[in-house]
Amino acid sequence: MSDDDAITIYSDYVCPFCYLGRQSLAEYQETREDELAIDWQPFDLRAQKRNDDGSIDHDVDDGKDEEYYEEAKQNVERLKEEYGADEMTVDISRDVDSLPAQVASFYVNEEYPESWLDFDVAIFEALWEDGRDIGDRDVLADLAEDAGLDGDEIREVAGDEEWRNRLREQFSEARERGVSGVPTFAYDGYGARGAVPPEQLERLVEGT
Repeated sequence: MSDDDAITIYSDYVCPFCYLGRQSLAEYQETREDELAIDWQPFDLRAQKRNDDGSIDHDVDDGKDEEYYEEAKQNVERLKEEYGADEMTVDISRDVDSLPAQVASFYVNEEYPESWLDFDVAIFEALWEDGRDIGDRDVLADLAEDAGLDGDEIREVAGDEEWRNRLREQFSEARERGVSGVPTFAYDGYGARGAVPPEQLERLVEGT
């Protein structure tokens, strides 16, 4: 998707701060007269832990120890309260693989852009509010049907190697642009990283 008046968001569904960043964006959207379109760009937080076949090797040291996760949980709790994200029931998702969900979302964004936002929101809510495994292609098929898409089509494409390769190219392009963490928001050459508050997103977009 591309839109002249769109905010670009680099994100990974398994990142709690991406979910919270979208809550912040939703708050900012409520203050706008015109809705700001979302130009979603996928990013793989688990890239350095992946085997050649795309599976995750959880034994790879990515520098995130228990102290890191405890601090992250505390930050999630703080932002949940700050953004009124009462529906969020999961604080950290360490075992779910977002790759199938990102493949499916990338496909929908390319082929059915009018349905993408509903599908995207459904994926976030399924993981962070309902605790569902978005790495499960049957779960993605259910979410697709709820968004008015063909569940069987999405189940198949989530495991399609050609679409996975296209997605990996998107990951590489993001890194080449200097994106190293998510969420990253970008607008008109400026950027903000993290689950920043609505006021900061307003400044980013409107320069105020």
